[in-house]
Amino acid sequence: MSDLVRLTLTEARAALARRAISARELAEAHLAAMESARDLNAYITETPERALAMAAAADARLRRGEAGLLEGIPLAIKDLFCTEGILTTAGSRILDGFVPPYESTVTRKLWEAGAVCLGKANLDEFAMGSANVTSWYGPVRNPWTRPAEETPLVPGGSSGGSAAAVAARIALGATGTDTGGSIRQPASFCGIVGMKPTYGRCSRFGIVAFASSLDQAGPLTRTVADCALLLQAMAGYDPRDSTSADLEVPDWIGGLSGRIRGLRIGIPAEYRVEGMPVEIERLWERGAEWLRAAGAEIREISLPHTRYALPAYYIIAPAEASSNLARYDGMRYGLRIEGDDLTETYMKTRGEGFGTEVKRRVLIGTYALSAGYYDAYYLKAQKVRRRIAEDFAEAFREVDAILTPTAPSAAFRLGEKSDDPVAMYLNDVFTVPASLAGLPGISVPAGLSTEGLPLGLQVIGRAWDEATVLDVGRALEEAAAFTTLPYGLAEAA
Repeated sequence: MSDLVRLTLTEARAALARRAISARELAEAHLAAMESARDLNAYITETPERALAMAAAADARLRRGEAGLLEGIPLAIKDLFCTEGILTTAGSRILDGFVPPYESTVTRKLWEAGAVCLGKANLDEFAMGSANVTSWYGPVRNPWTRPAEETPLVPGGSSGGSAAAVAARIALGATGTDTGGSIRQPASFCGIVGMKPTYGRCSRFGIVAFASSLDQAGPLTRTVADCALLLQAMAGYDPRDSTSADLEVPDWIGGLSGRIRGLRIGIPAEYRVEGMPVEIERLWERGAEWLRAAGAEIREISLPHTRYALPAYYIIAPAEASSNLARYDGMRYGLRIEGDDLTETYMKTRGEGFGTEVKRRVLIGTYALSAGYYDAYYLKAQKVRRRIAEDFAEAFREVDAILTPTAPSAAFRLGEKSDDPVAMYLNDVFTVPASLAGLPGISVPAGLSTEGLPLGLQVIGRAWDEATVLDVGRALEEAAAFTTLPYGLAEAA
């Protein structure tokens, strides 16, 4: 049974299609693996009974020849997606006990495609964090550790539970959300593939909102082909989401070739930030050489407003969070702590229901939106955002995709940066610009740090051109040939 959890999503799908394995066997193998890996704290809620029932239904459809795109594939769902009848918490005490009466569009599409729900994955509270240490349900541990060292490492965030589950082989794939890098950065830290599609490619309906103009759902998987497959099931127009694009979903699976001969790949000078570790710089150079060897043309480009991206993001995102989180008042759902009057009830509920990082961002956002500061902060940040988008538009007149590092470091120790919010925010320095511009980006595992931890490379593409991003990602994947397992898993193999 343990061999089943080592299949890729694509391999499992093929084995199910030829009836070499059953969906029930696949689900049981993952449920057993989840039980043995609870020390990672990757899941907030496990759903074994539902998983077995969904697997039985998948087996019946497979027997009838009615298989969907993801028939029988067991997935972890980030606990930011509302799931009908299953606890949905956003990693926050204020939503503890909330069981939605409806389904998010992304998860509904996954169930319609035949996928199996293993449970709800842990995350930073309300997706606010870069290490998965702010969850009310405790931090997630990265399945990777430094060789011969047991000190736990962070999995990245906010989709750290999803990334850890995929890397630890306790889910074949997972959903995540990416606001400023929350899919791509944990993918890099955990040695897997993570993709943020173009803003508007996947519906946001039923996803607990953080920053509405930035949040976007995407897949976390172990290969680029798996990523294309899972994204194809997740994407599509939704009339219930006004930001959802009314565009046909391309056949990313059928079109995935990894052939990039003749493509022009940009290397942005501004991403060579001060203090960048030498090993990150070398990996980036190696990635460019791999793409050149595959027939691509490498060009130096400029994205001049890059240095303003992080400050702009940390005004825009908290401002939108301040607005979105105003709805959590203890009146309609989730936590309610009674006070002597209505005002005190609000204050107690929000004061005790939100964690420190959420409070920090709500206060920053409220300040940025307040009278006398709106123009000076929020409006100026939006102008900077437009300049950043224009930089990318200008660059894409010269190149077809852009190659950068995913994160400025490998995974760090649990608790290492918890007392320094600015140091934590700097983890998103390479991912935030594409988020502000609404562009697709993928992180592909490309090598190991000097301490033996995974490092990722990021590919950014034009809006709606996920196909090119996936092809360049596939070319990197083939060249890197990254097959190293987290060390505990490797010893058990």
